[in-house]
Amino acid sequence: MITIRIGYELDYVCAQPTPMVLTLHVHSSRVPDLVAPDHLITTPAVPSTAYRDTFGNWCSRIVAPPGPIRLSTDTFIRDSGVPDQRAPFAHQHAVEDLPGETLQFLLGSRYCETDRLTEAAWDLFDRAPLGAARVQAICDYVHGHVHFGYQHAGATKTAWDVFHDGVGVCRDYAHLAVTLCRCMNIPARYCTGYLSDIGVPEPHGPGDFAAWFEAYLDGRWHTYDPRNNKPHIGRILMARGRDAADVAISNTFGPNELVSFRVWTDPA
Repeated sequence: MITIRIGYELDYVCAQPTPMVLTLHVHSSRVPDLVAPDHLITTPAVPSTAYRDTFGNWCSRIVAPPGPIRLSTDTFIRDSGVPDQRAPFAHQHAVEDLPGETLQFLLGSRYCETDRLTEAAWDLFDRAPLGAARVQAICDYVHGHVHFGYQHAGATKTAWDVFHDGVGVCRDYAHLAVTLCRCMNIPARYCTGYLSDIGVPEPHGPGDFAAWFEAYLDGRWHTYDPRNNKPHIGRILMARGRDAADVAISNTFGPNELVSFRVWTDPA
């Protein structure tokens, strides 16, 4: 068992009073591991309310005043210290046998255009073994096909764009892999959260939130990370959804600018 310090500081400047919906809390499945609550702190202080969205994620609502505002938290969480667990022989369900709650994760969504990539997916993976081996084949393909670079980030970039351009950031790797899995009749959902660099050789990149996905195999959800394509220590879930549109760290309803962004996941 290890303890990890987690937190963030996000600095915005708003031109007018601006409602915000924020998905910044540790997921309810990891709340028992928190050493102290990950309260949302606003500077200056403003009232906030919380609710659980339709995917079970904890969200906060605020109205940011005109001018600068900082959103932050700083806390500690216990973790097993064990890398992501693999189930290489997990079997794939026939669509007719899938639980009803998984079916929405077979469908196209804002950033995951299954209709545009189905033919390519079957051309690429029709001969791959069913189940976990097929999901891993998809991750291997995406990991090798996409070149990582922060300069390639784009708020409107979709799986179709990533497939053709071959560049992106972690959310783009996840979107493409999710889409290809869905095209192959494997439910897949997008995930976001903290990802530590524990056990990863130097040099490390700047702190950031990370994106990965989960595939439904053998009666449960399994974690896959096509960006890194290997098990990691200290993966701390914040939110799940169909794609990044469902789990944006902030949805703002008015003119604003994000002027500073810092995230940390450090061994305690």
